[in-house]
Amino acid sequence: MTPSVHECAHQALMLSDPDEKCAAVAALCDRLASGVCTVAEGENDPLPVWQPGRPARPELVSPQAVPFRRPGSREGHAALLHAIVHIEFNAINLALDCVARFRAFPAEFHHAWLAVASEEALHFGLVRGRLRALGFDYGDFPAHNGLWEMACRTAHDPLARMALVPRVLEARGLDATPPIMGKLRRIGDAESVAVLEIILRDEVGHVALGDKWFRALCAERGLDAEQAYVALIESFGAPWPQPPLNEQARLAAGFSMDELERLGRK
Repeated sequence: MTPSVHECAHQALMLSDPDEKCAAVAALCDRLASGVCTVAEGENDPLPVWQPGRPARPELVSPQAVPFRRPGSREGHAALLHAIVHIEFNAINLALDCVARFRAFPAEFHHAWLAVASEEALHFGLVRGRLRALGFDYGDFPAHNGLWEMACRTAHDPLARMALVPRVLEARGLDATPPIMGKLRRIGDAESVAVLEIILRDEVGHVALGDKWFRALCAERGLDAEQAYVALIESFGAPWPQPPLNEQARLAAGFSMDELERLGRK
């Protein structure tokens, strides 16, 4: 029997070693493209993954307990890159969970989110390489688990997942990345800036994918997408976007100008 892409994605999701996880994503992309793995549309998995595979380090702490990162020192520089590489590792898991969990969606959905997992694995490797160039590695600094906690909270509803993970949490990266690039330029780290340029380019597409399915689900349920978005942010207590918003990137990712004006007034 041909294995389903959902079960294979779940197996990759549960791998703890980052190198093994990234290799499993690449292999799964190849298997899906060659037809060795197939999409089996059906009922959603009713059992959320509360703890995906992750290495023993970094230590996970509350967001408030993560030290403030100033890139002026070598350790601060590394801590800033570590925060980014941790986001990218979590983003691999988030994309894999979409493939493993939301099985009622058409093949297009699963192919797209697996492609996202592949790009996030590339980003992870690129940022980890920059971190290692400074003499550090993933796990050397504490980190928080906010991205995955939101995945758990939205595991029951793909509409909430698409709104609150790609369109809220990942969209924050569209706003935060240009200022981070500016900090790295000021300390002469052109190599890391080049990596972040790749990440920013790809993340526009990732947020746009979430936007596409969020709006499709809203239409299916007879909801006004932009009103539903604000209602979900408020009902889940999700973080409101912090200015300045990267309007160009958010517009490219599917946000409307009216929506950006509403978000900017909060």
